[in-house]
Amino acid sequence: MDIFESIGMAVRTLTANKMRSTLTMLGIIIGNASVITMVGVGEGAKQYASEQFESLGPNVLFIIPGNDESRNRTLNLPRNLTLEDANAIASQVPSVDEVSPQLQNQYPVTYRSETASTLVTGTTPNFTTVRSFEVERGRFFTDLDLERNNRVAAIGADIANSLFGNSDPIGQQIRIRNLSFEVIGVMEAKGAFLGNNQDDVVFIPLTTMSSRLTGNSSPYGTEVTFISATARDEASVGAAQFQITNLLRLRHKVVNEDDFTVRTQKDALEIVSNVTGALTLMLAAIAGISLFVGGIGIMNIMLVSVRERTHEIGLRKAIGASQQDILVQFMIEAIILAAIGGIVGTAIGTGGVMLVSSLTPLKTGVSTSAVVVAVGVSGAIGLFFGVVPARQAAKLDPIVALRSA
Repeated sequence: MDIFESIGMAVRTLTANKMRSTLTMLGIIIGNASVITMVGVGEGAKQYASEQFESLGPNVLFIIPGNDESRNRTLNLPRNLTLEDANAIASQVPSVDEVSPQLQNQYPVTYRSETASTLVTGTTPNFTTVRSFEVERGRFFTDLDLERNNRVAAIGADIANSLFGNSDPIGQQIRIRNLSFEVIGVMEAKGAFLGNNQDDVVFIPLTTMSSRLTGNSSPYGTEVTFISATARDEASVGAAQFQITNLLRLRHKVVNEDDFTVRTQKDALEIVSNVTGALTLMLAAIAGISLFVGGIGIMNIMLVSVRERTHEIGLRKAIGASQQDILVQFMIEAIILAAIGGIVGTAIGTGGVMLVSSLTPLKTGVSTSAVVVAVGVSGAIGLFFGVVPARQAAKLDPIVALRSA
């Protein structure tokens, strides 16, 4: 039988049973749409995280307490990073340009009857240059504020709106743990960083934070949560990481494992890339199961179709159709179902990716490789799972088939 005649016959058979054909394709449609959407979301998450870290600047380093093993074992990290460590890095590491230690805690912040629980960050004046923050109104605190433990605060854009609404916060008094602080500046809106709102923050001098709010809880000196530093240029980042590590090993008298970690922006990007890559792979694998289930659905429906069409098969073989003709016809039907399901699933998946991109901060995109793999796999699944019912139909004895009809 001519191949085009077989295709025409397959199309007529499938269109004659629209509901059954649609339900058969449903698994393939869901599988393709899931693969394309999940891969698009995963790639969008990866790009979003990369952009977040790249916004910190290529020269930024972070010094955090504990090493990788201690962080895997417990959430109670050692309190061994101090303001004195930060000062030593600033004065003794030649490849470092600026250093900004930070001490953070969550406190209720009150202005008159308005109260908000927000992150209070004690830091130093050069925080704005190290972390690329800008002051929108007023000023940031100075070295003199730091030396005198002044109770002054620069507040984020969101906390300013939350506490003061349309009124000017500059010169007003806010209360943090029942201590009054004068608002001297409002920071320019910065947006979120990995889900943390950087505009819902109150910045105060680190010395004021340590002496009046948190207290000296570390036996090593003035405790800090972590230290940010900038290398002199991008080429100095590796040298800065090496020199900071050696300096802190000497200061902390490290004999075996380091009790701190120095991360560069590149390290953070690699970690995020690995995590989001694994997440994308997991999502694609889960969606791939839908494709497999869809293939089994095609095989089941085609097996039922063979039984329902036993009389037709027997009649065709009685008038001269060969086993090859019957085999090709059922194979074509299975491939058509998988191909149409793949195309419809691709269209729905593309729409899903665009919808996620419009409703979330993720810059999702349709991955060409995901589309090729999804459509290719769905076609292969249709071919693979169509073989069994097609072979069963081709092997039917025409006399037995006509008698059993």
